[in-house]
Amino acid sequence: MDRNGKLVIIVDMQVDFTTGALANKHATEIVKPMAQYIKQREKEGAVVIFTRDSHTDGYMNTNEGRHLPIPHCIIGTEGHKVVQELLDASKNKFQVNKPTFGMSQDLWREVAYEHFYLLSDIKEIELVGTCTDICVVSNALSLKALFPEANVRVYGNLCAGLTEEKHNAALEVMRSCQIEVADYE
Repeated sequence: MDRNGKLVIIVDMQVDFTTGALANKHATEIVKPMAQYIKQREKEGAVVIFTRDSHTDGYMNTNEGRHLPIPHCIIGTEGHKVVQELLDASKNKFQVNKPTFGMSQDLWREVAYEHFYLLSDIKEIELVGTCTDICVVSNALSLKALFPEANVRVYGNLCAGLTEEKHNAALEVMRSCQIEVADYE
């Protein structure tokens, strides 16, 4: 595969966040434009990776489960799956499970090594997905810290927050941390 130095992260576009346990109307609305975005980026040679929020049956006994007592994205359930329309848009369907909001830098480093010869080959990172104010911002900040010389961009119109206010606040936090926030056209 011809790599162009671009890493594209599709954050947690799973059944439970679109139509399942934590359904979000806005997340559902961005599926079709996101599918086109995925096709375009892969055509340009970008590496596209889907993250999956991943919990076990013991979720309710975790710190997150005590703060958000709605079982979701349980490994092996329908809700854990990436939205099929988005997987269908991707040729490679690379998926990575993450046990919490954002992946650790060690896990991101491991994932990046699977797809790039050298980490310094990553010149651009783009993120889209849900929830802007929890998972997207967590991963964007982690990636910006791990790849300080890469251009990190979030397409706000291909992200869905818990509320419009929280979505916009997260975009503002990312801007303040030198992450480019733009709209995908």
